[in-house]
Amino acid sequence: MTEKEKASRSLTGIAGIVAMATLISKIFGLLRQQAIAAAFGVGMAVDAYNYAYVIPGFLLVLLGGINGPFHSAIVSVLAKREKSEAAPLVETMATMVGGMLLVVSLGLVLAAGFFIDLVAPGLSQEVRAIAIQQLQIMAPMAVLAGLIGIGFGTLNAADMYWLPSVSPLFSSITVIGGLGILVWQLGGQVNAPQYVQLGGTVLAWGTLLGAILQWLVQVFAQWRAGMGTLRWRFDWRQPGVKQVLQVMGPATLSSGMLQINLYTDLFFASYIPQAAAAMNYAGLLMQMPLGIISNVILVPLLPIFSRLAAPENWSELKGRIRQGLLLTAVTMLPLSAVMIALAVPIVRLVYERYAFNQQASQLVASVLIASSIGMFVYLGRDVLVRVFYALGDGETPFRISIINILINAVLDYFLVKPFGAPGLVLATVGVNLISMVALLWLLNRKLHGLPWREWSTPFLGLAGSSAIAGLVSWGISWSIQYLWNANSILIQLLQLVVAGSIGLGVFALFAVRLNVPEVEIFVTRLRQRFSR
Repeated sequence: MTEKEKASRSLTGIAGIVAMATLISKIFGLLRQQAIAAAFGVGMAVDAYNYAYVIPGFLLVLLGGINGPFHSAIVSVLAKREKSEAAPLVETMATMVGGMLLVVSLGLVLAAGFFIDLVAPGLSQEVRAIAIQQLQIMAPMAVLAGLIGIGFGTLNAADMYWLPSVSPLFSSITVIGGLGILVWQLGGQVNAPQYVQLGGTVLAWGTLLGAILQWLVQVFAQWRAGMGTLRWRFDWRQPGVKQVLQVMGPATLSSGMLQINLYTDLFFASYIPQAAAAMNYAGLLMQMPLGIISNVILVPLLPIFSRLAAPENWSELKGRIRQGLLLTAVTMLPLSAVMIALAVPIVRLVYERYAFNQQASQLVASVLIASSIGMFVYLGRDVLVRVFYALGDGETPFRISIINILINAVLDYFLVKPFGAPGLVLATVGVNLISMVALLWLLNRKLHGLPWREWSTPFLGLAGSSAIAGLVSWGISWSIQYLWNANSILIQLLQLVVAGSIGLGVFALFAVRLNVPEVEIFVTRLRQRFSR
């Protein structure tokens, strides 16, 4: 077997592991949101939680997320060093990061009211009070976020992909467990006005306990792999620390700018009742397939990008960039088209029960349509950002992100009035599109040219095939809705399965004719792995 075949098989094997683990985690995340929707609908407890979670969630995604800056920086550095150097470096970074974020956590507890007013100035007094209490409970997640992010990178650098990808399910389990106890105690009165604050408290404690479990499991795995333990270490001068900070600093600032865009959206959303809850429910539906495919593509490719960062390897690096973008297109474009076509039945099937009524479904579906439009550019931008990180350049994505904050605020201002909550999501889509175009242009200059013509043909073909698939899915869904009353869960499920399957099947028929070699190899390898 050639080295190229070994690399391809290794990439496919990692992708299979990450896909399965992430799928399990996302399923539990969906169950968590279904439990929250059934208990609270789009009421005050969950609306307050969405604002209280902005800063802890921002830090968990920014610092503790797979493919986040901490994860990317640790992988980029450890992938080029001996395993014996890992434990001292990881322990030093954990000490440094943990100490700084402890101060942040204390600040969140003491100034919770200030931060809630900053994030959501338009809240009612009752929702504000619940949000403040929830933020104070979840404040320790600031420390946990940094440690979890370092753990993700450390385990991936040690070729351990299952645990990091599946570990987010702990938060879902603890929240579901807390809601289960609450329902057992209160019965059908969970959403009653006198229990709104209690319900909000349960959501916050469940989220915090989940983050604690996620971190503890990672620490145990790191210790067994010889990649660091719970040990204070202050060896700031070792070379690896400087290398990690050179990537981590700009990457954190760059990713932070993206999260500031989310804050900007929520600032405008606080003046629209139920908008934050609707954006959260729709966001989870989009993030479920997006998160799985994101991890499948980015997690195995990041170490490869790092190993090909030297100028003499740039020809192969360009091929890997093409591979990442094509895999993004062949997965995101058809899924985006189908989700736009089937947004209403998706939301009704997943959420519409108990406190979540038909009016809530229409609101969330409109936001889901706007979110689905931007799935390709969201992930495509992330692929390109990881290339810059691998090249040791975290400043370029950071500078682009700063400019995008202003662009996002302007788009929010102009789109929120005509479109409401969906307009805020469309503003984010516009920002991601601008980012992706700018990154491609700068990467073209940095790598002394990209083969634009060679790349453009398959992308245009995949886009056209996806549009046809979306139209077919919409037509079949409308026909089923017209012929049968789709209020039954079974009919809704049939509507989604039939319309979605035929739409994706139509896409596959057209896509096969494009003869994209990277996708054919990837699908074949993946099929071989899961057929074992």
